[in-house]
Amino acid sequence: MYELNVEETFAAAHALRGYEGPCENVHGHTFKVQIQIKGEKLNKLGLLEDFKTIKSHLHQVIKKFDHADLNNLPEFKEQNPSSENIARVIFEQLKPTLPSLAHVTIWESATTSASYSQ
Repeated sequence: MYELNVEETFAAAHALRGYEGPCENVHGHTFKVQIQIKGEKLNKLGLLEDFKTIKSHLHQVIKKFDHADLNNLPEFKEQNPSSENIARVIFEQLKPTLPSLAHVTIWESATTSASYSQ
């Protein structure tokens, strides 16, 4: 099994509605996103997928999150923009264009992350 990993970052604000503590207030992070592609077969060039293609798809999905208040985006009107939910939303939006997507991990700090996979 081959695995490819691509990382990107975006800066955004969010607040966790209903949270009892400082994270209930609007605050920001530089989120790091890592996506992993898995597959068993390489193409005729010896690639599972072109990194340039993966990066392009990832950029298209996360560009609306960059420098945004995530609570104001339609994806997070009904649910908190927690790292867990951000990972799931990015996964769901990427999967149609990257069928071999295995999982998405979101870091909101250097030591804390959340992942989503199906």
